[in-house]
Amino acid sequence: MYECGADLEIANAVAIGRVIAFLETLAGLGDHGACECSRPQAPDSSVSALDIQRLRSDTPGCQERVHLNNAGSGLMPGPVVRAIQDHITLESRIGGYEAAEARQDAVQDAYRSLAHLIGAQPRNIAFTENATASFIQALSSVRLQRGDVILTTRNDYASNQIQFLSLQARLGVRIVRAPDHSQGGVDVQAMDELIRRLSPKLVCVTHVPTNSGLIQDVTAIGSLCRNAGVLYLVDACQSIGQLPIDVAGLGCDFLSASARKYLRGPRGAGFLYVSDRVLDLGLEPLFIDMRGADWIAEDRYRALPDARRFENWEFAWALVLATGEAARYATALGIEPIRWRIAALATRLRERLGSIGQVRLLDRGSDLCGIVSVAIAGHDPGELVSALRARGINTSAQIREYAVIDYDDKRVSSSLRISPHYYNTEEEIDLAVSAIRELLAARS
Repeated sequence: MYECGADLEIANAVAIGRVIAFLETLAGLGDHGACECSRPQAPDSSVSALDIQRLRSDTPGCQERVHLNNAGSGLMPGPVVRAIQDHITLESRIGGYEAAEARQDAVQDAYRSLAHLIGAQPRNIAFTENATASFIQALSSVRLQRGDVILTTRNDYASNQIQFLSLQARLGVRIVRAPDHSQGGVDVQAMDELIRRLSPKLVCVTHVPTNSGLIQDVTAIGSLCRNAGVLYLVDACQSIGQLPIDVAGLGCDFLSASARKYLRGPRGAGFLYVSDRVLDLGLEPLFIDMRGADWIAEDRYRALPDARRFENWEFAWALVLATGEAARYATALGIEPIRWRIAALATRLRERLGSIGQVRLLDRGSDLCGIVSVAIAGHDPGELVSALRARGINTSAQIREYAVIDYDDKRVSSSLRISPHYYNTEEEIDLAVSAIRELLAARS
């Protein structure tokens, strides 16, 4: 519902909408809960197939684990691992500062590779420590005042929502959450009406929430924001490397992302896309660093003209280089083949999990991604994660505090999250489902 006490009329309408959505969800779902999913449509014949065995041989972790926790952190391929190792070795030989200077051409390649992946220019890319750091830098650059509206959605990452609430407490901004569509995900028409009515200072949308397979229509929302001249921030932490991202098509002003998930880069690395419009407006992070600005007089500084104004001076350059390598790796394979492979594995997983009586599928939306979330009656997801890990199968547990609104709507307090990547096999999917079935039977 809209979290804005003054808008009683809106709140009532949303409450009615939620009841209708709940009834629609119950209808036709049988005993296994909310899985409004269908098989992914076959890709166009021009989309080349992936050589799974070659990709698995390029991924050392595939020899040791069935890794189905890619929404947490994907397994790095060999070239990404070597990029880190090579630079750390160089630092140990000639010194950290010297190694960074010696690899400046490779660093610039990293900017170019990441920009190419999302349809941007290198000047629009800022490297950061993670997606949340990127999101904070973007959010802090918007000159918010008391009464300004931040328009967001009900499906979001916990850190983003906590930051909104902190701004509400400190600055007196209004946080308004658009309602969901009955099928799941934000209602774009409602978002349009809210943009027209409230004239928000900023619209923030998470493309894929961390706790489910939902894909939100960030492109349609971007069109609304462009038409209204509203700043638009997209959290692409879970979608980068899994779904096609074209910032021009999205129409976003900022896009925050992590390297470690479906992009298969290293932990401790992320990036922020910053549009030319933002740069031309002179927006800059609240606590701009000497990397992003020059101190030119006793009481004056000058921000850099490109997205580097959002960076900090200290970098783990090995991770920057590895992120560039991960971007090149994904580009070489092609995001469309990656997308269809992940979707097919996730659909197989949902279908097989749905045949287990105690399992309730939680993913909602007309278009689902590679994150599969389930609630299992009478079983603690954390304990299942440990039991599966003992069998060499990696998954993760999600708790209510990670997605309060979504989990309260679904009436669950936790879930088991299983997230395949393109290098997983059908046999691994079936093995994981069999293991879950056996564990549930043993604990019944």
